[in-house]
Amino acid sequence: MTRIKSFFTLTLLGGVTVVLPIAIFVLLFRWLFQLVTEIIQPATDWLSTRVDIREAMADLAVVGIIVGTCFVVGLLVKTGVGRWLHHWLDTGLSRIAPGYATIREVVAQFLGGGGNASLLNGQVALAKIFGADSEVTVTAIVTAEHASGDYTVFVPTAPIPTSGIVYHLPRRCVQLLPQVSVEAAMRTVIACGSGSQLLTEAAGPIDRL
Repeated sequence: MTRIKSFFTLTLLGGVTVVLPIAIFVLLFRWLFQLVTEIIQPATDWLSTRVDIREAMADLAVVGIIVGTCFVVGLLVKTGVGRWLHHWLDTGLSRIAPGYATIREVVAQFLGGGGNASLLNGQVALAKIFGADSEVTVTAIVTAEHASGDYTVFVPTAPIPTSGIVYHLPRRCVQLLPQVSVEAAMRTVIACGSGSQLLTEAAGPIDRL
């Protein structure tokens, strides 16, 4: 039963990861033309004209169709052909729609999926970008460790964590937080700092570096 639940959940999330960035991108453009409130209505009207059900039931049926579509897409991207189609669509949208790549990365971070590989494989840290004597620390992801012991860190900006600044800092300016996951740190960035006590509690007192 647990394996079936895990298979269903992972497959559905796989489909959502593919579908959601595209859907959000479409929603943003429809919002610009004041059509957001009509997104579900056309599908509801179409269904209600063909099946004798109330509008509320039609809305539920449409939601069910959307969930089912995400699950089917999740199954599809598990295949070789599906992965190729996803890569082709992903590459095409990234070229013609500049905001799509950012939306995709944000969705991947929310769902804990595969966003930027160097970031997800990095390590969370608090960095003193103004020098070791500064009391100002920033949330950072260590993306490289050098032979000298120094670090290269990426400092994400809120609320879009895939944009930010790269710093090259001496070891004494970087405190690693191995007990904090990259996904958890990115969620605090997306939330504009909300939940950052997870980082400060893991680091200890303010004079920790």
